[in-house]
Amino acid sequence: MSAVANPATVAECLRVGAGFSQGDRNWIAEQFATLDARLAGFHADATELEVSVKDREARGQKVTLECWIAGRQKIVTTSAEEDLHAALNDVRDDLRRRLNDAKTRQEPRNNKRLRDTGQPEAGLPEAGPDGGDLDDDAPRADAGTA
Repeated sequence: MSAVANPATVAECLRVGAGFSQGDRNWIAEQFATLDARLAGFHADATELEVSVKDREARGQKVTLECWIAGRQKIVTTSAEEDLHAALNDVRDDLRRRLNDAKTRQEPRNNKRLRDTGQPEAGLPEAGPDGGDLDDDAPRADAGTA
């Protein structure tokens, strides 16, 4: 994977929506700090996070975390936990899982189109089990010559 010049961080990409104030933003960013490692593979200017809560501190409160990354589908995670701290942790963990799932789907091992195009080019020597080139003219290491 190529390095990103300006990696996304929660502190840089997080917006607070309905139900939260700007004063809550730093506290929420601290709760979501573990997402930084997962977001680092994306450009900060192409990544947005928004957290909102409906009916805060009431029965039936609903916390929503939305994530927009350029070139990908929007990811929305929700939690109906009654404790606000637990609900924030729930949406954070769900977003991390969904980002990991999305990354796994794009890896060649799990994506036939990428796997088929990732094969070595014709005419290049194929690597042997020890990492060296396989060459029909070279003596085999396992052949007994004594």
